[in-house]
Amino acid sequence: MSARDDILANIRRSLGVSGTDAPRRASVEARLAAHKRGIAPQRGQGDLAGRLAMFIEQAQAVATSIARVSNIADAPAQIAAFLHEHDLPARVIMGEDARLRDLPWEEAGVAVSYGRSFGDDLNSVSFAEAGIAETGTLAFVSGAHNPTTLNFLPDNHIVILRAIDIEADYEAVWARLRDRFGAGLMPRTVNLVTGPSRSADIEQKLLLGAHGPRRLHVAIIEA
Repeated sequence: MSARDDILANIRRSLGVSGTDAPRRASVEARLAAHKRGIAPQRGQGDLAGRLAMFIEQAQAVATSIARVSNIADAPAQIAAFLHEHDLPARVIMGEDARLRDLPWEEAGVAVSYGRSFGDDLNSVSFAEAGIAETGTLAFVSGAHNPTTLNFLPDNHIVILRAIDIEADYEAVWARLRDRFGAGLMPRTVNLVTGPSRSADIEQKLLLGAHGPRRLHVAIIEA
């Protein structure tokens, strides 16, 4: 018996319980299931239009560029325009997400490769799990569909975000993830990204791209 098991056994004996009695377990599970939601800030609350407006305001305040796209099929053309505007090659890397694969990249003149980045890619495209209106933050879950390396290694991180996936606050995003994946099946990593990489460590001068992408561009799909 380990020291941990010995300690727990002593506690059970002092309480006069076995640790396996159904009523006590049911009581604990009921308390966990009925836990109250924590206090959330008022900023970001409201209907979809309000959350969208707040997300855009907060994202732009931290140097994220925003484009509003009426339909997801139009996203490649908008991304091609972004690349052209910044004199970047019309070439991107992305994960295995079917929502990205099925888009008309070739028609938009954008060459696509798939997989994780090893640091030698200029442009990556990811599909965000959610946006957070409160702070203009993007939430990404890890996996082959959207590798974490695409969020941090390329110079230019381009993100597709559906307007309907913009939540009011962080608490709503965690609830969303629990509902989607279920207990014990959460993704290995959840990345929260607010604006491009930045640092002011040297003489308090703000430098973009210090530890990751120097540009963060979000194409918001409105339908």
